[in-house]
Amino acid sequence: MAVATLGAVVLDCPDPRELAAFYSAVLGWSVDPGSDDDWVEIVGPHDQRLGFQRVEDHRPPRWPDPAHPQQLHLDFEIPQGTEDEAERRVIELGAVLLAGNATPTSNFRVYADPVGHPFCLCAH
Repeated sequence: MAVATLGAVVLDCPDPRELAAFYSAVLGWSVDPGSDDDWVEIVGPHDQRLGFQRVEDHRPPRWPDPAHPQQLHLDFEIPQGTEDEAERRVIELGAVLLAGNATPTSNFRVYADPVGHPFCLCAH
């Protein structure tokens, strides 16, 4: 029997509303109207939540630098064959490409969000 269920995954950032807008555009989720300037959540299907918490002295990870580890990253699934279009779109939204396909058969690309959190677009 499970002890708990997963609630929101929360990312530290300097401006929660700004980072929530980025991920809201990436995922097509809406911002929870109960959010405030220090804590913002976006809400997806089945009440999935991604949260953003204000941290005044936010220091972004420097992937893949082990001296400043990523601590976590998010994987987003995209349809196979849409990798270039998805990349164009996330870069337009403020992401930065960190690593393209590692091999010709890799199915993921690594990006940093506008405040440095790494995430992957994974083709399936």
